[in-house]
Amino acid sequence: MNILHVDSSALGNHSVSRELGRAVVEKALLVHPGAQVAYRDLAANPLPHWAPAADANDPAVRAGSDVLDEFLAADVVVIGAPMYNFSIPSTLKAWIDRVMVAGKTFRYGANGPEGLAGGKRVVIVSSRGGIYSEGPMQALDFQENYLRKVFAFIGVSDVEIVRAEGVNLSPESKVRAVDGALEAIRADERLAA
Repeated sequence: MNILHVDSSALGNHSVSRELGRAVVEKALLVHPGAQVAYRDLAANPLPHWAPAADANDPAVRAGSDVLDEFLAADVVVIGAPMYNFSIPSTLKAWIDRVMVAGKTFRYGANGPEGLAGGKRVVIVSSRGGIYSEGPMQALDFQENYLRKVFAFIGVSDVEIVRAEGVNLSPESKVRAVDGALEAIRADERLAA
């Protein structure tokens, strides 16, 4: 089994999504001790934003090729995706732009787009300062829905979200959110599959 672990939070050791992403990977390794893990930290090593390049030796083209190869080789992809300004970090968007490649992860056919990256499992570790899964702020969630749609477009139907929200409401709320997410990780047998 090949696991790709992607972090995008700029908060380093203070990041909830990084903590929870590590917990998901650790659980998978307990069940699959021989699994190989590739790790990409998009905050520490951001990718250049996508732009057309005429030169195949351009470092941005090579970086994009490496990202795509990592993604295609993975059986399970764990993505730390904090909510920034109602969406995802721009570093994660730059990574997605390197993964969504016509002819590699999707193609256009007579019946429209067809995903080519099926058979993978994606676990999105979502962290949010407020509450966006319900209530008046739900309409401002352009994070989880976007990620589900992106992976569905490229053929990944097995997407699971581990969420910690309300982490900035109070210290107690953060503890409850993180503990609840960690408990969900421990209890969910699918996260180790």
